[in-house]
Amino acid sequence: MVAASSGKEQFEGPSADDVRAQLDRILSSDKFHLPERARNFLKFVVNETLEGRAEYLKAFTIAHDVFGRRDTFDAQNDPVVRIEAGRIRRELERYYLLSGSNERVVITIPKGGYVPAFEFNREFKGVEQAGTETLAQIEDGLASQPATPERPKARFRIGFPVQALLAAAVVGVVVTSTLLIRAGDTDYGVASEATATTRPAIAVERFRDVVVSDRSSSLSMGLTEEIIGNLVKFKEIIVTEGTASAGRNRTTSGYILQGSVRLENEKVRSIARLVRRSDGVIIWANNYDSDLRAQSAFEIQGALAKDIATAVAQPFGVIFQTDTKDIASQSVGGWDAYTCTLAYYSYRTEMTQPAHEVAKDCLEKATTRAPSDATMQAFLSLLFLDEVRFSYKLGAKPVPASLETSFKLAQHAVELDPQNARALQALMLASVFRNDIQSALRAGAAAYAINPNDTEVAGEYGLRLAMSGKWETGCGLISNAVSKGAGPKGYFEVGMALCAFIDGDLGAAELWSRMSDLDYNPMHHMVLTAILGAAGRIDEARNELNWLNQHTPKLMPNIAREISVRIARQEDRERIFAGLRAAGAEIDSSPSATN
Repeated sequence: MVAASSGKEQFEGPSADDVRAQLDRILSSDKFHLPERARNFLKFVVNETLEGRAEYLKAFTIAHDVFGRRDTFDAQNDPVVRIEAGRIRRELERYYLLSGSNERVVITIPKGGYVPAFEFNREFKGVEQAGTETLAQIEDGLASQPATPERPKARFRIGFPVQALLAAAVVGVVVTSTLLIRAGDTDYGVASEATATTRPAIAVERFRDVVVSDRSSSLSMGLTEEIIGNLVKFKEIIVTEGTASAGRNRTTSGYILQGSVRLENEKVRSIARLVRRSDGVIIWANNYDSDLRAQSAFEIQGALAKDIATAVAQPFGVIFQTDTKDIASQSVGGWDAYTCTLAYYSYRTEMTQPAHEVAKDCLEKATTRAPSDATMQAFLSLLFLDEVRFSYKLGAKPVPASLETSFKLAQHAVELDPQNARALQALMLASVFRNDIQSALRAGAAAYAINPNDTEVAGEYGLRLAMSGKWETGCGLISNAVSKGAGPKGYFEVGMALCAFIDGDLGAAELWSRMSDLDYNPMHHMVLTAILGAAGRIDEARNELNWLNQHTPKLMPNIAREISVRIARQEDRERIFAGLRAAGAEIDSSPSATN
């Protein structure tokens, strides 16, 4: 990457006109989301650099010229420039990853300063060029990209989830989804069949104005529309526009999402609640405060809609909380798509072999009755995969046939519905265990781009990014998912333990590990063993190792292979191996043992 320096520019890469055209392209894109002052910051540092004044880009200059700070500005006591620079870095990374190979020039602001850098995008494919290539040629080009950037220097602390918004590693969803579909005559636009009607329906009522005015009316209408737009991305539910007459009805299933907006003196108070239609019981409610002096109405609507949709419809969330025993006691023959969905989530919460078999039996019948239901195909794919990835917990002997069945089901689910985030999540995970990391990350990026509010998608994609070597970006995703209550409980916490462990913060790693559900999966005990061993707490580490040998005697003899199929970089594997060896484990980490 070529950073611009002082003096009139003599670029090794893009010309000044190239850079200005790219800046205009970024600022005008609906994929680039920054407030006005951050946009002014970016324009200022780019233009100053192009004009040969890069050496003057200091915190004081930016604070004075962009933010209107006085001459008494002290960068040590006022972090406004550092905060905005970090926000811009993350948004630029998100923008380029979202746009994929469509951008000719890359603009970044390297850490450690405020001088932007410019380079040509080596993966750039012009519209005309891309149009003449076959899908296979484009996919081959993407597959050759390197997968392991430098190890991050960011710290992950236990006291709170990582607060910086992640630089979400996503690519253009339309392009990526297309790459994931095999060329042929299949009708990829097929929607789920009539079994979709068995899913829970949410009728979203227009949020009412508490203090009627043109501004509050606009806010409430926009918020309602944004909520609907975010909810429809969750394929496990049906979303309809509600009316005030859609009230309690004992013969009707589903839910009503209601809310209100109060606007007073630029302060916005929004209240949302979810009502069960059969009995009128409020099963969830929350209130949100915003300030129009700090955010635009558009930003407030977007943020609130995401929070509300996530709380209501995320996996293991409000709608999908149910009693595993009730699910297990039902008659298999009468199960519908929604009951099978509940059975799947109940199994993932309970994580037992009987619950796995119940959910698998239900989903096999559901996919037979409705072969075009992509979501049911995806759930079944994940169940077959769990026979491999959770084999030590389920007591199942992993066999190649289960993995291949999982992969084929996931492929088929994506073919049925390329915009189904759950199908792409299944394809991502099956590809990981088939050791096809590049395809896995493309599928995960597409899933996340479709529905970033789905905490299970975000968390799983974050785990795969992190364990592929992209720790900073991946751990940011995991942290964000955990902060939003991603389930099942304790599952993503062990991911945060790994993040802290690789970052060298063993205290945080241990605390995250103990916050995870250690009994959920023996691999969680393995992570704690490595952490304690690396910390030199040998007696405690040996106790964990003894637990593993007693409860899962087949795991440790195969641990090198189990870690290698999950952790891509040898240096990261060796850190885990070293912690386990300190506890007394005998590990052969040679290539022949890990393959």
